[in-house]
Amino acid sequence: MSHPCTVPTCKRISRALCYCCQQNLCLQHLNEHNAVLVSQLNPLTDEINGLGDRLNVLNIQTMLSDCRHKLEQWRLDCHEKINQFFEQRCLELDRLVTVKLDTQREKTIEVQSKIAELLREQDVTRNDIDSLTSHIHHLKRELDTIEQIHSRIDTHSIVIPDHLIQIEELTERKLDLSHLSPVYKTIHRLGGNCKVIAINGDFLLMQQGNNLCLIDREMTIIRKSLYFQDAIFDMCWSSILSRFIVIAENGTYFVDENTMAIETLQSIEKRRWFSCTCSDAFLFASTLETEPSIVKFSMSPTVVAIKEWKTPYTCTSGERIDNIVYNNSTLGLMISNVNTGRGVSRAA
Repeated sequence: MSHPCTVPTCKRISRALCYCCQQNLCLQHLNEHNAVLVSQLNPLTDEINGLGDRLNVLNIQTMLSDCRHKLEQWRLDCHEKINQFFEQRCLELDRLVTVKLDTQREKTIEVQSKIAELLREQDVTRNDIDSLTSHIHHLKRELDTIEQIHSRIDTHSIVIPDHLIQIEELTERKLDLSHLSPVYKTIHRLGGNCKVIAINGDFLLMQQGNNLCLIDREMTIIRKSLYFQDAIFDMCWSSILSRFIVIAENGTYFVDENTMAIETLQSIEKRRWFSCTCSDAFLFASTLETEPSIVKFSMSPTVVAIKEWKTPYTCTSGERIDNIVYNNSTLGLMISNVNTGRGVSRAA
C-alpha cells in the first residue's frame, strides 16, 4: 500500500521509509533528508578534531607538575625525617661509646697507678700479680667489645606500604555519604574547649582541658603541654617551619610537635587575628575587625607581613570572615553576615 510523502507541501507518493525517524518520503525529500543528517556530522567532526588537537598539545610534564611537586615535597619531608632520626641515633651512639671509653680510661688509670705504686715500693705478692692480671684481661675484653660496636647495631629496612601515597582515578567526583568508612576510633573532647584542630600528616593537635595535646593515628595522646587560659580561635600546621601555629585571643603562638614547647610569635603585629591557614611557603591570617582583612606572611627566615587584602576584596560591609583554608594556589573563605547570620563560601 502506497503512502504520501510526509513533507506537508509535497504531493508525491513516498518511495521509501526512513527507519531512523519513521518518515515516509519521496525520492527527492529522502535525498534532502539524508543530506541534512549528513550535514550534522560536520560540527561533530569539528568538535572531535578539536578534542584531538587538545590531546596532541597536552604536555604531561606540565600537566602533572603540581602532582610531581607534591610527591617531591613528600620525598624531601621523608628524607628530612630520616636525617633527623639518623642524627639522633649518631648522637646516642657517640654518647654510649664516650661513656664506655671514659669508664675504661678511669679503670686503666687505676691499674696503672697500682702497678706504679708496687714498682715504687718494690713490694709485690703473688696475689697482687694475679689480681692485676685479672683486671688487665677484663679491661682487654671490654675494649674488644667496644671496638666491635659495629656488630652490635641492628638495622631494619624501611617498609613503605603502597597505600602511603594514594592516586585517585580521574573520574567525576560525586559526594556519596553511603561510601564513607565506619568510625575507626573516637576521642572524647572536653566541653568548653576550642572546636578547631590542626593536622600535619602524622599527628593531630587539639585542646583538652588546660592542655594542648598531640594525638597519633590511633587517637592516643602521645604528648601534651599545659596551655594558659587564652581562648583559641584557630590553628594550622606550617610545613616550612615544622611547627603548629595557634591564633588565640591575646596572641599568636608556635607549638613544637617534638617538645610541645609553646612560643609567642613576636614578629606578628598585635591585631584581632581570627583564622589562619598555610601554603608551603606562606601564612595567611584573617582579622576579626569591622572591615576584615586577610594578611599574607612570608615565613623564612622570619614571619613578616608582605601583602594585605581589605574590604571589599575580602568581604562586604557587615560581613565577617569565619574561616579560611588554602588549597592548590586558592584561598577558600567562609563568610557570614553579622546581621542576618547567613553564611556563604568564596574562593580567592
